[in-house]
Amino acid sequence: MIKCHLSRIMGERKLKIVDVARETGVNRGTVTRLYHETASRIELDVIEALCLYFDCQVGDLFEYQSDSDTGSF
Repeated sequence: MIKCHLSRIMGERKLKIVDVARETGVNRGTVTRLYHETASRIELDVIEALCLYFDCQVGDLFEYQSDSDTGSF
């Protein structure tokens, strides 16, 4: 599974979903789904906009975690 750290990053900077959406141009619904980790896919331009806005690398936003504990792929 892919873990999204957007909520942690936003919390550290005391940002709201609407602030990030407005400043990055990313759809508010997309930011909300990433924040709550319910997104099933994401466009590369969204990742790029978030990385530029937060001055971070893709690996700072997303992390791969093995599902080996559950036995699924």
